[in-house]
Amino acid sequence: QVQLVESGGGLVQAGGFLRLSCAASGSIISINDMGWYRQAPGKQRELVAAITSGGSTNYADSVRGRFTISRDNARRMVYLQMNSLKPEDTAVYYCSANLRVRFYEPPRDYWGLGTQVTVSA
Repeated sequence: QVQLVESGGGLVQAGGFLRLSCAASGSIISINDMGWYRQAPGKQRELVAAITSGGSTNYADSVRGRFTISRDNARRMVYLQMNSLKPEDTAVYYCSANLRVRFYEPPRDYWGLGTQVTVSA
C-alpha cells in the first residue's frame, strides 16, 4: 500500500513560519516529481511548489521568495518551508508525488490526505 503522509500543519500568526513534511511509504520503485498543492475554502486546488527528482524547483508567484521546497530522495521525503506567512496562505496543503510502483505500469500521481494550515491576522 503506497501512502503519502503529511505533517507539520497548524495555527500560526501572520509573519510566522511552518515547515511541512511529507513521507512516501510502501512498495515504490521510483519517485519522479514531488509537489505541494493547497486548497482554500471555496477555491480550486492550486500548485504551491514542485520539485523534480534532480532538484529543479517551481513556485507559484504568490509564494515565491517566501516558501522553499526541498526533498530527501533517500528518505522519500519532501518538505515545504513556509516563511512570512499571510492569512491568505490559509488552506489545506496536500503532498503529491509521481510514483512508479510496478515495472509494467507507467508512473502516476499519488496524493496525501492533507494538513491544515491556518494563518491568523
